[in-house]
Amino acid sequence: MPIDPYIVLLLATVGLAALLPARDTAADAVSWASTAAIAFLFFLYGARMSTREALDGLRHWRLHVTVLACTFVIFPLLGTAARGLVPVLLDQPLYQGLLFLTLVPSTIQSSIAFTSIARGNVPAAICAGSFSSLVGIVVTPLLAATLLGSGGGGFSAHSLTEIVLQLLVPFLAGQVLRRWLGGFIIRHKKVLGLVDRCSILLVVYTAFSEGVVRGIWHQVSPLRLGGLLVVEAVLLAVMLLLTWYGAKALGFGREDRIAIQFAGSKKSLASGLPMAGVLFGAHASLAVLPLMLFHQMQLMVCAVIAKRRARDPEVREETDAPAARPPAAAASRDR
Repeated sequence: MPIDPYIVLLLATVGLAALLPARDTAADAVSWASTAAIAFLFFLYGARMSTREALDGLRHWRLHVTVLACTFVIFPLLGTAARGLVPVLLDQPLYQGLLFLTLVPSTIQSSIAFTSIARGNVPAAICAGSFSSLVGIVVTPLLAATLLGSGGGGFSAHSLTEIVLQLLVPFLAGQVLRRWLGGFIIRHKKVLGLVDRCSILLVVYTAFSEGVVRGIWHQVSPLRLGGLLVVEAVLLAVMLLLTWYGAKALGFGREDRIAIQFAGSKKSLASGLPMAGVLFGAHASLAVLPLMLFHQMQLMVCAVIAKRRARDPEVREETDAPAARPPAAAASRDR
């Protein structure tokens, strides 16, 4: 089962923040750089995403509505139901992080990669991931305002304003300038991909560094972390079963069911981390921990499922020309 190399980098960044947290003037500088990095990240997301291609996929609207319902309705309902596990398995800060995890958009690259490996409907997975990312820019903050409220690490109207200024405005600016920047971004996508990832590492360092300085990590015990892993494993299993058998009950074919399962059961680390940095501020370190753990868990489990789906009897009877498969690294990227 794959271990995402980027998760290793994220954990190393957490370790660096624990050993050498930014303090005083350095903390102010890192915080400013993190804010700029988040804005630049969402500018790149906007400049990279083709609105026309996403709109072209609307003809398969039933599939996209199903994925959006899984991402922004069923997931949050399950997250809200998990409140009953406090304080038996989870404490309040970890529960807030778990609830936030259920609010973020689905992935794009890894959903596409696993759908391709399983011989599913790849164009539908592309559109479903794109729609989820677009909708999440607006819906995730609104859901956070509704479900987390002032208990979400200080979420307030001021936080909502920061979301608009740091996420939505740069994203829309990227969409407007895509006409002129699209070619440059395509030619330099590898370099800009590194910029993406380095920006997220900076966001993680800022969040965990502030958490270390404030001493909030003393609130987390190994027993609580174990409880969080159990809850997340159950959450992922429920969503995988629900997306697969629920899509069958709705009359979708095999290829569409595969796209729904991989796009509807996953959460985006790349979108969630910057949003958490804006929404939770000093409490972001505990808020992003459940998302980081869930990200690695979903990659490992979905890799196994995708390979088994590729060996389904109906797939073996298809044309003997094997479907094109993405590089293994594609599955570890999460945009």
